[in-house]
Amino acid sequence: MDVILLQDVEKVGLKGDVVSVARGYARNYLLPRRLAEPATAGRLTELQRHQELRARHEAQTVEQAQDTAEALGQTELRFEVKAGPTGSLFGSVTATDVAEELWRARRIRVDRRKIDLADPIKRIGRYEVAIELFTDVSVDVRVLVVPEGGELPPEEEAPAEEAVEAPETEEPQAAEAEEPQAAVEEEPAPEPAPAE
Repeated sequence: MDVILLQDVEKVGLKGDVVSVARGYARNYLLPRRLAEPATAGRLTELQRHQELRARHEAQTVEQAQDTAEALGQTELRFEVKAGPTGSLFGSVTATDVAEELWRARRIRVDRRKIDLADPIKRIGRYEVAIELFTDVSVDVRVLVVPEGGELPPEEEAPAEEAVEAPETEEPQAAEAEEPQAAVEEEPAPEPAPAE
């Protein structure tokens, strides 16, 4: 049975895809949960017309893509999601979510298949998501996945941790610096033996 997915369904397809599934799976799972609808001739033509309209909003030339890349390079997308105490999300942030947020926030249309997000984001944090706008024109967009009603820890903590690690690396260097001095001290001792 052919259905049109209304939401991303793991291991089945992404929102807007027309997929063929078992009749029982569609009738007992996808349709009651409003994850899909039957792929009737009318809905298929409506979907095709909708995709053509979206294609008009996408970049048509390299120049347009470069202008869009400049705008997206300064864009930061924020997703407030339900998360557990360990930072794991109840759900995920997918390429479709990123494409819809780009349209809502910046009115820039990007095909979800051109968003390089191999696996959905399933933890809170800061991410760089690569988006291919045109052939040889791509841009990284900052994505913040924040727990509902909360904030991410400030970015300054990461450099502070590196600064803490830096003295630790200096101590072994100081020890290495002492070792050559010890070797220098040992060298003069054998020299008097040949002098005798």
